[in-house]
Amino acid sequence: MTDPRWPLVVRALACLSLDPQALGGLHLRARAGPVRDAVVNRLIRDLPAPLRLPADLPEDLLAPGIDLTASLQHGRLVRRDGLLARYRSLILPMAERVAPGLAARLGQALDRGRHSFVALDEGDEGERPPVALLDRLAMTLDLDGLRLAEMPMLETYSDWDAITEETAIETLSALSLTLGIGSLRRLGLALRLARVSAQVDGRDTLVQADLSFAIATALLPHATRMPAPEEEEAPPPPEPETDAAQSDTQPDTGLPDGDVLLEAALALLPPDVLQRLATGTVARAQGTGAGARRKGNRRGRPLPARPGRMDGRARIDLIATLRAAAPWQRLRGGGPGQRLRLRSADIHLKRSETRSDRLVIFAVDASGSAAFARLAEVKGAVELLLAEAYARRDHVALVAFRGEGAELLLPPTRSLLRTKRHLSGLPGGGGTPLAAGLRAALDLGLQARGRGMDPAVVVLTDGRPNIALSGTASRSEAGADAQAMARALRTQGMTALIIDTGNRPTPALATLAQTMDAPYLPLPRADAKAVSKTVAAAL
Repeated sequence: MTDPRWPLVVRALACLSLDPQALGGLHLRARAGPVRDAVVNRLIRDLPAPLRLPADLPEDLLAPGIDLTASLQHGRLVRRDGLLARYRSLILPMAERVAPGLAARLGQALDRGRHSFVALDEGDEGERPPVALLDRLAMTLDLDGLRLAEMPMLETYSDWDAITEETAIETLSALSLTLGIGSLRRLGLALRLARVSAQVDGRDTLVQADLSFAIATALLPHATRMPAPEEEEAPPPPEPETDAAQSDTQPDTGLPDGDVLLEAALALLPPDVLQRLATGTVARAQGTGAGARRKGNRRGRPLPARPGRMDGRARIDLIATLRAAAPWQRLRGGGPGQRLRLRSADIHLKRSETRSDRLVIFAVDASGSAAFARLAEVKGAVELLLAEAYARRDHVALVAFRGEGAELLLPPTRSLLRTKRHLSGLPGGGGTPLAAGLRAALDLGLQARGRGMDPAVVVLTDGRPNIALSGTASRSEAGADAQAMARALRTQGMTALIIDTGNRPTPALATLAQTMDAPYLPLPRADAKAVSKTVAAAL
């Protein structure tokens, strides 16, 4: 049986080939493979002279500017045209790694309506191209799981009922609100896509299938919430005669209810899309791989200049550049009283050390009598680490989990007085929601990383979770949730340490540390100084 997404892919390619500049382009999520290669080759064949851009393209090459290399070679100012002036269709691989500045320039080009982009997205779950770029591309397709042998021919929508454009606008507007899409640009792209879909079949009027196609490829991938479940309807009251008369006079638009169109579009999508929609969130772009950009929150001491290429962001180290060019002046035909002759290889760029403040997030098990007995030692350890933070410029945060959830008791701070005040009021008792504590620490760590800090999570627990993320008391479910959050911490590359504060080492905690790829330290008889010393050595 052919995957129901294939007809959408084929029609999307036909629409983009027919009017690429009106649609802005295509966001294509797929791993490298024969299916993606076939789709990209077809786009290269149909789009007008597309150019495949490198992922690390310097921003200044897009717009007209000065050709520095040619200017240095010829000894006069040489200007060049930007890539946007020479190419109307651009293919952007690894779009999930595009820098915000480059995405903004590409978005400005799309706003002028003379270009179309194909954004190839190979990112994992949670990685997306910048919103400034995605919001201007009409279609989003996911090719994962498709088989090339099942690729069908284009199916025409010839036997569907025609609808007016006014009713199409009303339906798309209502569905945009239902799906939580606040962008008016997205609504305009969906309507434009429906029109191009009709043109693909040689029609001047829209049909219901055009709307279903536009909903599935332009609206649903950008939804932020699922439609609310329908409540059971009460028996309708008897209608007065006047209402019946009015209903007879209302015109029949020939358009099915918006929920029917939405259900038809949902049926064409894979189950995981429904699951992502059910979470009510749209993943934000973030880098987690080896090539992820590292951002510090402080600029450190200057580093020696290095040869490099101007990319619109770096600054030239003039002294280092002149020193590099000076030994070659005689060979280049220069000399005393002659004009300095520079080559692009002489250019040296300024560099400086990027430093990040460290944030140590303590996720403390404050549940039950066993953990409660160690709270005093944990409080003392945090105070000792805080005293050392002034010298290392570290920040400290405190997350306590007990009862049915976790709570951020102390936001990132280096204030000793404020920390002591919060620690003195740290309560204990109740269940052990370990997964909730790990999730709170992960969320706080990601927020700190977004501000340029370097987070590290220290978990202090006796390793007996019994409260799941849903708040239910179930040891098996709580253990599975804790393992899932441990995998999430490892996926995000978060530095972590697990300290077993139980009276005896817990094997389950060692397994959890292995899942988290974090050191495991059983400290059955440690005091505050020992915990502080161990944390400082491990992190």
